[in-house]
Amino acid sequence: MAVSSEALRFDGVTQSFGTTVALEGIDLSVRTGEFLTIVGPSGCGKSTLLRLAAGLISPTGGRVSVHDEEVSEPRRDVGFMFQKPTLLPWLSARENVMLPKSLHSRPTQNDRAEADRLLELVGLQGSEYRYPDHLSGGMQQRVALARLLMTGADLLLLDEPFGALDEFTREKLNFELLDIRRATGATIVLVTHSISEAVLLGDRVVAMSPRPGRIAEQVEVGLGDVRTSQTLRSGDFAHLLNRVRDAFDHGRRAA
Repeated sequence: MAVSSEALRFDGVTQSFGTTVALEGIDLSVRTGEFLTIVGPSGCGKSTLLRLAAGLISPTGGRVSVHDEEVSEPRRDVGFMFQKPTLLPWLSARENVMLPKSLHSRPTQNDRAEADRLLELVGLQGSEYRYPDHLSGGMQQRVALARLLMTGADLLLLDEPFGALDEFTREKLNFELLDIRRATGATIVLVTHSISEAVLLGDRVVAMSPRPGRIAEQVEVGLGDVRTSQTLRSGDFAHLLNRVRDAFDHGRRAA
């Protein structure tokens, strides 16, 4: 079977909660292997888009599809990471990473080896036996990211995973996430409040208008696959920040 060029698609999606319209007229496709970032103010429906993609809720109107199949329930090929790491405090880092396997069967030696490989991938080699209360906030998020990768999902949905971290830890994890994306080739959709984070991480940035959430603009980033701290100081980066900010200004005037 041929691999679809679209990993995720929204066609005319509207989402209401009671009398509140959270999303209106969303038409959006995510290319297979793309890193798409979605940025917008609080309450614009960013997280709702991810929950729709994950099959956690159903749209009021329109259609959501993953790999050309309509989403009607959670799928094993779609992984979701929340802002809080939600680690089980009585399990070690390795045991938390192995949860996607141990929930269905007894973990094998191969599962343990894979968990250790993923912990190394996220920079936590040597921390396999440490418990969550002995890990910093950034380290806990690394464990949660390794657990997400353990699912084997090829579409990863990240709901402001670094929003609660300090700026220095957040920036470090941004660069590590870019490394992980290159290593895995996964399709990633990440929502954030931070314009700079959206531009640094994304192949494309979707700017959302205030509620009811609509797509104000889509900005192709074009900063290349390898991005460093120097990227943050470049003129191209500053230009892209201004383009996204301008999209918000236009969205506010149109709202």
